[in-house]
Amino acid sequence: KMAADTSVEILQKVLENEILQTTKVVEEHLDAEMQKLDQMDEDELERLKQRRLEALKKAQQQKQEWLSKGHGEYREIPSERDFFQEVKESKNVVCHFYRDTTFRCQILDKHLTVLAKKHVETKFLKLNAEKSPFLCERLRIKVIPTLALVKDGKTQDYVVGFTDLGNTDDFTTETLEWRLGCADIINYSGNLMDPPFQSQKKFGTSFTKLDKKTIRGKKYDSDSDDD
Repeated sequence: KMAADTSVEILQKVLENEILQTTKVVEEHLDAEMQKLDQMDEDELERLKQRRLEALKKAQQQKQEWLSKGHGEYREIPSERDFFQEVKESKNVVCHFYRDTTFRCQILDKHLTVLAKKHVETKFLKLNAEKSPFLCERLRIKVIPTLALVKDGKTQDYVVGFTDLGNTDDFTTETLEWRLGCADIINYSGNLMDPPFQSQKKFGTSFTKLDKKTIRGKKYDSDSDDD
């Protein structure tokens, strides 16, 4: 017991020392920044302020431009023709090819509604696969739901079913956000090397194997169990 207590104390001291070192580095960095500001003359400070204001103004203008093009909300587009128009005017587009009878499409709807508001830099759309046979053929969409990720008018990547999202129906919005971040279709601030579903405690228990079922007479598979 004595030995255990001693090792805990040593660990605690090491940890405290680490924290002190880190704090010291942060303080030194802050001191250097403060010193830099102190040494700036009024003209330099004014220029810095102007640059900040211009950057903010530019960001605000960019946001307004995105909103005017239909970013910021998750929208349904009525036809294939609309798809071509929408992807032409926006750099980053996520389009959900869905079908009314597929339960998993509703799961995606819920997450995409949240992400559309959060990532105004990207346009989020949905299109009924049954009303867009030409597009489904051209983009080789065989499984519903599929997300087509379009950058500069070209389809760069697909999220097919839930395979990339932990293979489970109850994946989190963060998991989908991470997957879109991997495709560089949104500005992702997290760590791409650390998928959110790997840290989900329940991941081990809720893992469900998804079997793709082919529906007779339909040309796509469904990634849903309720057909």
